[in-house]
Amino acid sequence: MQNGSPPPAAGAIPGWRLIISDRGRFWAFRQTRFPIEAMRAGANSELDADTLAEIEAAVKRQEEIAEQVAS
Repeated sequence: MQNGSPPPAAGAIPGWRLIISDRGRFWAFRQTRFPIEAMRAGANSELDADTLAEIEAAVKRQEEIAEQVAS
């Protein structure tokens, strides 16, 4: 964890595990894999970003991809 920066609250993104690297980079890993159809449509279950807001936005985009395929 980066010194001086608290980690995001546990469960900050339901269904995703969040990690902050020792360099302050945010990583999110989906706790369950996307269905193959969602993955083929571009949904990614492993993401990284510079900020919590960016990782939240990236997760939202992936979940939207999966939702569009499912509907």
